[in-house]
Amino acid sequence: MAIQSKIIVEPITPPAGFRYDLGAELRGADLENISDADFEVIRHALYEHQVILFKGQQNLSPKAQYELTQRFDPAAQTYGHGKTLDAKRSILHPDLKTIPHQPQVQVIGNGPVAEFQGLKNITLKHPHHKTFHKNVISDADDRDFTRFFRWHIDAALYDLHPPRVTSLMAVSVPKSEQQTLRYDDDSGDVLPVPRGSTVFVSSFTMYDLLSEEDKEFVRTTRVQYAAHPYIWMSQARSKSDGLGLVSEGRELPRSDLPEIDESKVQILPMCWRNPVTGKLALQIHPSAIEKLHLADGTVIDDLQEVREIVHRFQRPGIAPELVYAVNWEDGDLALFNNHGVLHSVTGSFKPDEVRIFRQCNLAASEAPLAPLVALHA
Repeated sequence: MAIQSKIIVEPITPPAGFRYDLGAELRGADLENISDADFEVIRHALYEHQVILFKGQQNLSPKAQYELTQRFDPAAQTYGHGKTLDAKRSILHPDLKTIPHQPQVQVIGNGPVAEFQGLKNITLKHPHHKTFHKNVISDADDRDFTRFFRWHIDAALYDLHPPRVTSLMAVSVPKSEQQTLRYDDDSGDVLPVPRGSTVFVSSFTMYDLLSEEDKEFVRTTRVQYAAHPYIWMSQARSKSDGLGLVSEGRELPRSDLPEIDESKVQILPMCWRNPVTGKLALQIHPSAIEKLHLADGTVIDDLQEVREIVHRFQRPGIAPELVYAVNWEDGDLALFNNHGVLHSVTGSFKPDEVRIFRQCNLAASEAPLAPLVALHA
């Protein structure tokens, strides 16, 4: 007789006024010793709810976190961003510290840390929108207000396939008052968020909100990402809603980038297919886009036009009522479908506020699943 899993899946009910279709809490899992039956429950829960949360995982080892993340793609072994060339020029460089004995797991957070998992005397820095946005919230308002730092997927978007799943472990979380997140665009939209919340939106909902004409367009169009995108965009600045960059000509020319292998430039479908439900997600990293390849062979290479098209498609999907903001507590472990959600950092912390997270994702062994339509060659 097959052993049955005892894991209970409890979908998260959005608060009044919200209508996101994301999130489930899983109880009864021993993540250090996962049976095949347990993993099937976890896998189906992830692809049905896109973000799943395990409470009380303070004792989970980095090794077990890596092994759980890898189980979604057993052939994957390399950290999702690999060993980025010229990493000090990458916008990701200040945000990541590698655990020496488990190099696929990164440490992120804020504040001075004397020792953690073999790392000594490190200083973590929580990303703040003023380092990346064109226009910023005033210093006087910074404690009360925040923004989406950068809506993104976890992916190198050059050479390596985008990771299927990311795991994010809250080791130590300072608790303080909430902030009001401002979109600071023409909408007047605002969103209450716990300080330092990671926020998620469903890329499946983002697709469903499109007109039938736009759905046909995104099903048959591919996105070309810039070579070495996190170096390419290092001098550019973001829109105030965190959903892509302002076009000012500040992107680095190819001559200023590390050596480019054209075979490693990523050209991916706009829509990625859920392996369990078959639903389509409008899955685009808006800050890294460079060109669009249309079904008729046309290539749109005007960067401002490309950004305007993608922003028009994605902006309805980040409306306040569609945003799931995680209220982190010590010991929370979240897994999310990196092929089906966009996410962003929010919040600001004082330099001495200590916050420690562990993050793991692995470059996928295969490209994302495309829509079941004939994409052009």
